[in-house]
Amino acid sequence: MAASAAALRHLAPLGARLARLPPQQRRGIRLSAPAAIQVTVRDALNQALDEELERDERVFLLGEEVAQYDGAYKISRGLWKKYGDKRVIDTPISEMGFAGIAVGAAMAGLRPVCEFMTFNFSMQAIDQVINSAAKTCYMSAGSIAVPIVFRGPNGASAGVAAQHSQCFAAWYGHCPGLKVVSPWSSEDAKGLLKASIRDDNPVVMLENELLYGVPFEVSEQAQSKDFIVPIGKAKIERQGTHVTLVSHSRPVGHCLEAAAVLAKEGVECEVINLRTIRPMDIETVEASVVKTNHLVTVEGGWPQFGVGAEICARIMEGPAFNYLDAPAVRVTGADVPMPYAKILEDNCIPQVKDIIFAVKKTLNI
Repeated sequence: MAASAAALRHLAPLGARLARLPPQQRRGIRLSAPAAIQVTVRDALNQALDEELERDERVFLLGEEVAQYDGAYKISRGLWKKYGDKRVIDTPISEMGFAGIAVGAAMAGLRPVCEFMTFNFSMQAIDQVINSAAKTCYMSAGSIAVPIVFRGPNGASAGVAAQHSQCFAAWYGHCPGLKVVSPWSSEDAKGLLKASIRDDNPVVMLENELLYGVPFEVSEQAQSKDFIVPIGKAKIERQGTHVTLVSHSRPVGHCLEAAAVLAKEGVECEVINLRTIRPMDIETVEASVVKTNHLVTVEGGWPQFGVGAEICARIMEGPAFNYLDAPAVRVTGADVPMPYAKILEDNCIPQVKDIIFAVKKTLNI
């Protein structure tokens, strides 16, 4: 009897703990962590705009067809109906005109998001972007902030030839006074856009049209309205030990594909998604090069004075140079205006096979 009573006393606390568990766990069912959901880049950008328009009444969106048509790429779908004409504004086809309006509104205390239908058309407004937005804070000794976001698709699309296929990462990354971000995944797109809208400096956000419809897994954290991706911080998308691949925007996906192929041959690539062009997170690149001793940069833009050229120069000038076992290699777009013919276009844009070739070249295999 005494032994039975002791056993019951021992089991009582266990019974109380079991009673507090959810029914599934009391039945012995193991609960896994919530699965990440799939969100397209288009929807991630739409969520970011919606959340920031709701959060801050100073935020507004303007550009060609962003309102009644829901945006040329449907990034602003539903926002005009929700927020009205004063917050989501259709403009005439005059980039210099509406970019100037947006810059003036930012100087007056609003927080405009200015959409270019493509960054090729931002050339019409580059005086406003550089001379008015980028330089005003410095020229006013910090007394006039210009909290504005210039966003839209950048780089090569498909079959739209030379005047609609250029990458402007190096152009805008060259200019002090601007911050320049270049997302790849849906988390990048949402987090960087929200961070850009909240930033007190002019930000150029270079998206990619071919990524808009691509779904990515989005973590539970990224689904929060408070989620942002810090500007100026790169992300290591894949750990590796033999070579560092550094890229931004759509070519990040090509790097990951190349890394998967090379892994079957025993080559482990570390893939870095820059996320931000200016200010560049060179520290993350340096730390990776110190580990792998080899560097390959990948970008869709032209080679001369490009993003890859800047990375190579910074590595050469810094402490990581002494750790390189071979010269850095750049994989870039071809040094020609983009052709219209598909077969020529494909040969002008970095492909997975080009990255694999560059990796084998730098590793001498």
